[in-house]
Amino acid sequence: MSLISQRVELARNGANDKVICRMASGWAVMGDVQFLPGYCLLLPDPVVPSLNDLHGDARTAYLLDMARLGDAALQATGALRMNYEILGNSEPELHCHIFPRYDAEPEGKRRMPVWFYDWKAAPPYDEAVHGALRMRIARLLEESTPGA
Repeated sequence: MSLISQRVELARNGANDKVICRMASGWAVMGDVQFLPGYCLLLPDPVVPSLNDLHGDARTAYLLDMARLGDAALQATGALRMNYEILGNSEPELHCHIFPRYDAEPEGKRRMPVWFYDWKAAPPYDEAVHGALRMRIARLLEESTPGA
């Protein structure tokens, strides 16, 4: 089972400690590393190979959830802007990386894709350190839910 499918299965079973919340199209989760505080992902449920495999309302819901998650992370972190990346090269199942970008980032990194950071040296997600931010993003998403 691929990493994305594993993470979705853990979220369904309440065993993924990085879950921010369930959204219409899938699961909002914190990134495994937090070199940029507030880095999160949107994992579709059900898992599909790519955005092109979603059609109609499912595609619309995924893209809307992606933007809503970015809005919440932007507000929760006070970041300068958000970057959205759907790659699927290493993990060939749909998932969107949502990266807050900060004015305080080193000049050489701020204007580059986040893949230029040293991911192996990045601080891992830790509930004691990052849990309050995870809950703040969840609260903002709950407040922004249509019909809430």
